[in-house]
Amino acid sequence: MAQKRVAAIHDISCFGKCSLTVALPIISAAGIETAVIPTAVLSTHTGGFTGYAVRDLSEDIVPVARHWNSENITVDAVYTGYLCSKQQIYLVLEAARLISRDDTLLITDPVMADNGKLYKGFDPDYPKYMTELCANADIITPNITEAALMLGIKYRVGPYTEDYINSLLEGLYLKTHAKIVLTGVYYDNRRIGAAVYDGEKKEYVFSERISASYHGTGDVFASTLTAALLNGRSLKAAAQIAVNFTCACIKRTAENDTDMRYGVNFESQIPNLIKYLEL
Repeated sequence: MAQKRVAAIHDISCFGKCSLTVALPIISAAGIETAVIPTAVLSTHTGGFTGYAVRDLSEDIVPVARHWNSENITVDAVYTGYLCSKQQIYLVLEAARLISRDDTLLITDPVMADNGKLYKGFDPDYPKYMTELCANADIITPNITEAALMLGIKYRVGPYTEDYINSLLEGLYLKTHAKIVLTGVYYDNRRIGAAVYDGEKKEYVFSERISASYHGTGDVFASTLTAALLNGRSLKAAAQIAVNFTCACIKRTAENDTDMRYGVNFESQIPNLIKYLEL
């Protein structure tokens, strides 16, 4: 069987274990060729660091894809993450069009917010534009904050109720018609995971809840989900693998009392990822 190929369209945060520095090693470890289209270069990610250097690569996104197109390079999946402007949403849609086949998956992680707030640098209307990208995607992986912002409803602090989670799932499906993997779902303080909805059936996957928080865990989750999907797993099975792997990374990092800004120790857990995927 031919090796699968993913195009990861994210920023490069030179320090902080997120975006491409997470997507590349995780997806590659799963046996999938990982091509990249960088959206920006940052000295660090924007969470908790100040004075970081940023170079916007908007003008390079479509030319890279256009060159691939001229070389007849296509991909099995386009996986999008952090985009640094509303303009980049349209550039990414054009890039995805240029490198996609009819069977290419568009997997979008609408990276823009957490803990009830937009990330630094985003205008209040940014969720409206991100919703447009999600409406073109096959699968989206928002967290609770991102889902609430895209729907224009009040963000609530967990533990959550089933009614609240269902309202997010159903509302997002009506707006995007994408399959949804909603992250950060927990109904008590023992387990945390994700809710999966394809427009018909709601399913849930959980793992142990660790009382620690780190930047970049959303990227670890979405990258693992992408890797599992491209290895033939169902959406629910891929979500369970992503939950288990992300939890293992958080647990290992918490044991070492690592600065939350530095991201999680996913590298030590790569052998477990391979076991989960039975490569």
